[in-house]
Order: sequence, then C-alpha cells, then structure tokens
Amino acid sequence: MQLEIMPRKKRLPAGRAPLLLLLCQLVRALDVPLDLVQPPTITQQSPKDYIIDPRENIVIQCEAKGKPPPSFSWTRNGTHFDIEKDPLVTMKPGSGTLTINIMSEGKAETYEGVYQCTARNERGAAISNNIVVRPSRSPLWTKEKLEPITLRNGQSLILPCRPPLGLPPPIIFWMDNSFQRLPQSERVSQGLNGDLYFSNVLPEDTREDYICYARFNHTQTIQQKQPISVKVISAKSNRERPPTFLTPEGNASHKEELRGNVLSLECIAEGLPTPIIYWIKEDGTLPINRTFYKNFKKTLQIIQVSEADSGNYQCIAKNPLGAIYHTISVTVKAAPYWIMAPQNLVLSPGEDGRLICRANGNPKPRISWLSNGVPIEIAPDDPSRNIDGDTIIFSNVQERSSAVYQCNASNEYGYLLANAFVNVLAEPPRILTSANTLYQVITDRPALLDCAFFGSPLPTIEWFKGAKGSALREDIYVLHENGTLEIPVAQKDSTGTYTCVARNKLGMAKNEVHLEIKDATRIIKQPEYAVVQRGGTVSFECKVKHDHTLIPTITWLKDSGELPNDGRFTVDKDHLVVADVWDNDGGTYTCVANTTLDNVSASAVLSVVDVPNPPFDLELTDQLDKSVQLSWTPGNDNNSPITKFIIEYEDAMHEAGLWHHQTEVSGMQTTAQLKLSPYVNYSFRVMAVNSLGRSLPSEASEQYLTKAAEPDTNPTAVEGLGSEPDNLVITWKPLNGFESNGPGLQYKVSWRQKDGDDEWTSVVVANVSKYIVSGTPTFVPYLIKVQALNDVGFAPEPAVVMGHSGEDLPMVAPGNVRVNVVNSTLAEVHWDPVPLKSIRGHLQGYRIYYWKAQSSSKRNRRHLEKKILTFQGSKTHGMLPGLEPFSHYTLNVRVVNGKGEGPASPDRVFNTPEGVPSAPSSLKIVNPTLDSLTLEWDPPSRPNGILTEYTLKYQPINSTHELGPLVDLKIPANKTRWTLKNLNFSTRYKFYFYAQTAAGSGSQITEEAVTNVDEGKMAMASRQVDIATQGWFIGLMCAVALLILILLIVCFIRRNKGGKYPVKEKEDAHADPEIQPMKEDDGTFGEYSDAEDHKPLKKGSRTPSDRTVKKEDSDDSLVDYGEGVNGQFNEDGSFIGQYSGKKEKEPAEGNESSEAPSPVNAMNSFV
Repeated sequence: MQLEIMPRKKRLPAGRAPLLLLLCQLVRALDVPLDLVQPPTITQQSPKDYIIDPRENIVIQCEAKGKPPPSFSWTRNGTHFDIEKDPLVTMKPGSGTLTINIMSEGKAETYEGVYQCTARNERGAAISNNIVVRPSRSPLWTKEKLEPITLRNGQSLILPCRPPLGLPPPIIFWMDNSFQRLPQSERVSQGLNGDLYFSNVLPEDTREDYICYARFNHTQTIQQKQPISVKVISAKSNRERPPTFLTPEGNASHKEELRGNVLSLECIAEGLPTPIIYWIKEDGTLPINRTFYKNFKKTLQIIQVSEADSGNYQCIAKNPLGAIYHTISVTVKAAPYWIMAPQNLVLSPGEDGRLICRANGNPKPRISWLSNGVPIEIAPDDPSRNIDGDTIIFSNVQERSSAVYQCNASNEYGYLLANAFVNVLAEPPRILTSANTLYQVITDRPALLDCAFFGSPLPTIEWFKGAKGSALREDIYVLHENGTLEIPVAQKDSTGTYTCVARNKLGMAKNEVHLEIKDATRIIKQPEYAVVQRGGTVSFECKVKHDHTLIPTITWLKDSGELPNDGRFTVDKDHLVVADVWDNDGGTYTCVANTTLDNVSASAVLSVVDVPNPPFDLELTDQLDKSVQLSWTPGNDNNSPITKFIIEYEDAMHEAGLWHHQTEVSGMQTTAQLKLSPYVNYSFRVMAVNSLGRSLPSEASEQYLTKAAEPDTNPTAVEGLGSEPDNLVITWKPLNGFESNGPGLQYKVSWRQKDGDDEWTSVVVANVSKYIVSGTPTFVPYLIKVQALNDVGFAPEPAVVMGHSGEDLPMVAPGNVRVNVVNSTLAEVHWDPVPLKSIRGHLQGYRIYYWKAQSSSKRNRRHLEKKILTFQGSKTHGMLPGLEPFSHYTLNVRVVNGKGEGPASPDRVFNTPEGVPSAPSSLKIVNPTLDSLTLEWDPPSRPNGILTEYTLKYQPINSTHELGPLVDLKIPANKTRWTLKNLNFSTRYKFYFYAQTAAGSGSQITEEAVTNVDEGKMAMASRQVDIATQGWFIGLMCAVALLILILLIVCFIRRNKGGKYPVKEKEDAHADPEIQPMKEDDGTFGEYSDAEDHKPLKKGSRTPSDRTVKKEDSDDSLVDYGEGVNGQFNEDGSFIGQYSGKKEKEPAEGNESSEAPSPVNAMNSFV
C-alpha cells in the first residue's frame, strides 16, 4: 500500500527495538483496494475553462472510481441537466463523460455554459469542478478604408493592428503580400498589442503592403487586415531629437499580474537617433534565472512571477540627445493555491481523524465545506463531525460517518475545489506488493524494497531478513511510512530474502521479496578532448566494465542529441570515429553505457580547427597623398585564434597581378595605417594567420591612385669599369616603376677624372642601365654619379662612387727570379715586383709556370706538361709543392691583371735531389723445388734517384702460424731475378722486398710461397731405401697391372650384357691423394697475412698463384705512367704458378714441377 502524503522516515538505532513503524492513527491518505467498499473519487475531468472547436463534437470528461461503482449526473448553469431529453447528448457507459454530437446537427453556441458532474454511490457523492464550456471564435476584421500614410524621413510612426476579439486571443504578426515577415530591429518592432512601431522612418520603409495577420490557433485560421500604404519623403535635413515614449504613455503606469504567470512589461520609444532601452527594478534586483528580454530589450519578461516580484520597474530610453524614464508599478495578485489540500481518510469504527483544507491567495481566499456535494450547513447532521474553520474534526466514527467532503477555496481571481472522502472500514491487514518480487540494485546505491499495505485500523510494519531471521535492528535500515524498507548504501552482503509483516488487531499478513546486488557499470577508458583540423579524422574511445549478468548498450550522443545520420560517423565496440571532419562536427560527444539498472556517461569536446576564413569588407578611409587607413572584418578563426594579419598590395599601373608584402599587424587589430609611395595605383588584400597557417587572401580592396612626386631614391649598384683600354662603362641598377614616383623616369649620368680638375660631364638617358664613355686613357680612376629624375623633378643628390677606365695587358715581366730547392718535392720561388704603372690594371697576382724536362737518370722521358700556380695580390714569393725527386725543372713568372697576363720572366732551371724509391712494381715466386724458390721482380715505377741495391728479408712460417727467424739479404740493383737455395721442403716462407737509393729505403712489397713436398719420405718414413728400384717390386707392379687389365675386360663384357659395375664409387673411394685438398693436419699449406705486423693470415684467404702482388704503399698507379703490368691467368681465372706438383690443364711458363710420380704414388692410386 502506497502512502501518498509526504514521506517521512524513521531510523531505528541498532540494538534498541525492532524496526517497526507505528503509524499514528491520524490523518492518513490511502489508496483503498478497489475490492473494498469506498466512496467515489473523481479521477479525470475536463479543464475549468474549456474552449472547444465548434467544428467538432463536444466531449466533456468526467471519470470516477468507487465501490460499488458510482452513478453520474450533470448540472448545467446550476440546474439539473437531463441528458435523456436531448437526443444529441450521450453519456459513455460506466462513465460520466458526455458527448454532444453537433457535427450532425446543432450549434456549439447552444451548449455554451457551466457544467458540473456528480459521481455517487452508497458511501457518498463526489463532484467535479465547474467546467465553463465556450466555443472558440475567429471573427473577421471589420471592413475599413485605410488612407495612405505620408511622412518625412526621421518621423515616428505607429501602424495599428487592432485585431478582432477572438477566443482564445489570436497571435499577431506583420507580413507583406508575399507572406514574408517584415524585418524588425531596434528601430522597427511589434508591440504586445500587435501594433507596429517605428522609432523613426527611413526612405526604405516606403511600401504599400504593411499587412497585420491574426492567427487563431484553436481553429487553425488566419485573418488578414487590409494593407497599409506608407510613403516616406526624404528631407534635406533630419532634426535629431531626444527620446519620447510611444507606449506606455506618461511617466508612470500600473500593471497587475497573477502569481505563476509570465509578467510582461513593455516600453517602446521614438527618437532620432533610435533610442536604446534599459530596465531596472527600484529597491531591488531583477531575478537572474527568471528574467528575459524580448523584442530588442523593449519587453521585459519574468516567468513564474510571485508576490516577491511586486514593486516598481523602470524603463529608460536613451540616445545621444537625452534620456527619459517610465515607472511601472507591478502588483502580483494570486488566485487561490493549496497549502494543504484535504486527503482521503480511512478509519476503523471508533477511531478519530480530521480533514484539513488550507489555501492561500491574494486576496486571502474564503474556505467553505460541502458534504456529498451539498453545503455542509444544510447537509444531514453527523454527531461525529465538528467543523473548525479550515478543519473538520471526527471523533468516534461509525460506518454511517462515511461520506465525500468538498473543500472550496475562492477569491475574485478564481477557486479551488478538492474532494476527500471519509471511509469507515474494519479490515485485517493485506499486503499489496506482489509476492517474491525480485529487486536488483547497483552496489553502493540505495535499495528500496516495497511493502504496499492496507488495513483498518492502520497496520504496523516490520521487516525480517532471511528465512528465520529476527526483526531488522541495524541502523543502516530506514523504514518509510508507506512500508518501504530502504537500505541507503547497498553492499554485496545485502543480497538475500526479506520478509515484510503487517499487523493490526484484526490479523496479520506477510510477504517475501528478494534482493540482488550488482556491480556498477564503469567507464574505464573515457573519451578525451580532441583538436583536429578540418578534413582530418578523429577517434573517441570508450571502454566499459560492467556486471557480468548485465548486458550494456553503448550509445554515442553529440551535443546531447543523436549522432548525425552520416556515413562519416562509424561506431564499433569501443570507438567512435569521425572522418573528414567539418566545422559543424565540433561539439560535445558523450558515450552513454546503459544497463537495465544503471547508466554512466563520459563526454569529450571535439574542437575543429583550421586556417582562418579570409577577411572581408575591406574599406579605405583617411586617404592622403602618402598614407591611407585600411579596415576589414575578420573571417571565422575556425577555433584557433588569429595571431596576425598580413597586408599585401598590388601596383596595377606598373606590376599588375603581382602582390607585394606591405605590413603585418596584430590579430587583435582590424585597421592599419599604411604608408604609400607616390604615383602608384594601389589595391590591398588581407590574409589572417593562426597557428595552423594563413587564410586565403581577401577580395581586393578598391583601387587608390596616389599623386606623382619626384623620386625619393637614386639608382643603386653604380659601377665604372672599362671593357676596352680606351673606354669607361658606367652601369647601375635602375629604379622599378614603384620607385619612379611619377611619369617620365630618366637618369642623369655624370663623370670626371678623379685626379684632374675637369668639370663634371653629364648626360641624361632613359630606359637603360648602362652608359659607355669612349676615348678615355687606360686605367684611370674616375668619379661617377647617377641621379634619377622624372617629370616632377630630381631625386636627392646621389652618392659619388669611384671607377676605372679599361685595363690593358701588363708591360713588364717580374725580375730577379730565384729558386731555392727545399727538398726533393718542394721548392721556394722569389721574384721582384713589377712597377705599378706597368701593370695597367688591377693587380690580380703573380703566376708561375713550371714543368719537368726529364729525370736526371734519363731512364723515363716524359712529354712536356706545364703546371701553373697563381699567388694572389702583391706577394713576391711562393712555394712549389708536389715536385718529383731527382728531376729537372724549368719555370718562369708573370704578372696578372684584370685584362690578362704580362710577359714571362726569363726561364729559371733547377734540379730536385734524390728521394726514396717507390716499392718494386711486382714480385713473383717461380720454380719452387724441395729446397729452393726463385724470385722475379720489376724495378720501382718511380725510383726517385739511382738505385743502389735491393733488400730481401724472409722468414719461415710453421704449421701453428708462428714466424721463424728473419734472414736479411742484399741484392745488387741491376738484378731482377734471384734464387734462394737450401730452404726447408714443404715450408711456407714470407718475403719482404724493397729498393734503396742514396736517400734511403723505399716502400716494401710482401709475398708468400711454399717449397715442394718430399712425397717419398712421407710414404716410406720407416724405410730409407727406395723400393721403386727393387726387381721384386717391379714384378709385383706388372702382376697388378695384368690383373687390372683382366678385370677391365670382364667389366666390359658384363656391361655389354646390361650389368653395372660401381666404378665411380670405387674411384671416389680410392682417389689419387696427390689431387686431394690437403688438410691442415696432413700438410695443408695455411695462408697468412702479409701485413707489416707479420701476423698470420686468416685461414681460407687466397693468394694469387703466380706470386704477383701489387705494391702496397704507393700513392700512384702504374697505369698513370702508362706502364701497367699484365698478369697471366689460367682458364679458371687463377694465377699461373703452383706450390705443389698438381697437374694442370696447361703448363704455364715452364713453372710446372718436372718431378715424375713415384711408384709409391702409382701404387697408392690402385689401393
């Protein structure tokens, strides 16, 4: 059972008493179960002021409930309305609702009146409000002849509307013949009464179709007033005037409004210029959240007005010529409103109770009581009832005390009517909440377990948890007067079964409900604020965690509404992606996660940014000869503040279509004072810049041509240089059209010799940037100046620059040339400077030509190749690097100017001393034997002197890569071949070889080689006698050969018969050991590095077989001297010359070993 009074809570402290609600037996508002006897209750009725559409049937509602079901009757205009006598009127079965069929016949006006419905049963009678039925009206405008209105520019004007009185009142608006609303502004606006007010008229207000329309919403019709013609005559001078009020009139007025309505205050003023309206409340402030301004602040509205809003309101109209004031005194009256409406009473026999009816209003309403629709003064007497003003007190009620009481509170602005019954019943408790109801609640939120109950006397309620639990005693529970158990903060351990027990003196009832606690839905990854450039893509993430038994739905909202129906918006499980973002995509995006029990949301703002839109409305003002003011209106900054504006100009006269930078101003400015040059046809454009870049240029401004003036500047880059020995070429950078400052641009070119007393010679030229003065002396300094002029005048006096006439070749060669040889590759040259006059030009420096005639040894003749070194300026010495040692050189020196070289000095000859030689050109090891190796080499490509001898150093390398003792050997310089004897067999040697001159030792070349293997000793290590010479061994070999022959014949016969003999496998298994690769543990020749640190080479490196190694440390290639070495190669690309006795396809230069295979080897091949 649900208690309908304001809920009150009782919190029982833990451990003191069972959690019981002892509801006091006083005023109680109960919903009585419909199966119990009860007086009628009105459940639905038509509004008090019921305006009907006369084109439709009239339906007057009256619905009620009660036990037994009530019967219905009506009164009309205070007398009984006999429904059965009017065939157009029917009553809905089981209801009091009337339907009056006026669509078939009859008129709505016939049934206009005040209706009241009564619902009655054996327990009492309830009545409805007085329902005033009126048909809506939309009358036509009365015909009137409207004269055209003619007035002067600046006068005020009121166009009256005066719509017909309709029911309800119409909505007024002004339009033209094309049904376009007339524009309104601070100057022109519509008043609350529908009139159109002009504070002052302008010529553009002239028109013949000012039409006032009245729209009657109830009947969906629009009525039109006759058009009004207005003609405004332009006056030569409009006299400005201070404001005066068009409405309201005078300095003060009064306004009444009812409580709860919208208070609308209006002030419209005329004047020139147009006045501005301000509002204040005297001795108070305007309510912030309830105050609104309409109609360009001419209307002040306060919604939900109350008595506290009474007072004086002042409107102020201002323009530059003055201000006027109007005070509106506002009084807020009030139709009756409830403080405490009477509530239904359910009492058991012998109980006491009371009905309270309290209302307020302005003026104070009068309270009157009725019983079963009859004024209580004339109603049947009830001894249990006592009336005390707004309260009826009941004592020791009995079943006959049941009735319906009406309380009426009324004043001059309206009335309130409330029905409340007293129902005397004796009923044991019953619980109205369904049994075993399951409640599911989110953890940490309140849990409300219902126990709606009924009983008379009023039962007491207590709650239990669990099947055998005791009454709830913990203070965490709250029991409401309607029986609901509240757990303010539900936890997981709150889950369980709860039992509600209701008791009164007539019995007991109980009910079980169940509670489940669920985990709260949480957003664990919220969408984040995003800034994206227009055209980009943005993604918002929203991850949700929820109770596993609940299924959430994820919804995305934009600005609290649905997402646009656009393919650019895609939503998957956790993300919202917006592609190709545009301006209107900016806003707040909200992720909402809903379950059946809770919902959570998280929002993020998307800011769409881009470069600014171009500025517009460019305007030129304050136009002077050399300045102008440019103003503009910034375009949209696209959510990124404008930091600066760039202003560019175009000179349509001189450089049409080419825009130049003028200036930059702060992004806060919208004007700029621009400096101008004379005789330029300017156009300007503006670009806005923000953090993302610059906007497109604005439209060009209007053109502005400045006046001509004399030039401000002269040509720059003035130079005087001769192209021939007898001329002076004067050049300059001409002024551009922008710098000319006027028409007729020319140049005055002046010159004279610097060291003479001649007067300036001048000539005026145009359209050129060069002038040639002929017949000048050779290389003479001149003073030069070039001045600009135009049709207005001359530029300021130009600066004087110095130039020279043309140069000629120097006449004198440097003298006293001396050479000092520093070392074998460097020489120092000295010379005496030439006289300055003989240079006949700008001294560029001195140039040395030198060349090598032939080497002192006369072994290598070279073609003549001259080399050149130039020394800048006036230097009288220089170094010649990179000379070849032991060479014969010739040189001469010449002076250089801008024209060219002078004559050469006499040749000087010098020789360079000997130097150390380069490495030998090649080194090869040939003809290896058991104990000897032969070395062949080519002399150094650059001996750099006379070779005195060669030095050969060598040392053995054992199988563990260790180096043996080093042997040093001197070889005469005329040798190119040398044989080393008494070497160890099967031993690797490393050789170091270099040449020497008197200056010292040259770079070395290295190589490695191996002596031959002594195969006889390896095979017969246990015997010192060569068995190959024994007769028995020769006979044995012959027998073996015969046996092999027989086997071959047998094999051939079997092969012809189709048999197979695995010769290949046996050959592979018994291959000649001499042609097998030699391993490291059986005599393999390891290879070693030939680096100077003598460390062994890494195994697996390859050494050329012909023992030819290019020199290591020389900077020059042999090819540079045309003396390259041609190596010899086998067919497989390897060098000729082998370390061992392997058989080759082709013998190379007789280097193949001549040693024949021993009989042991022959035998081994057959094993």
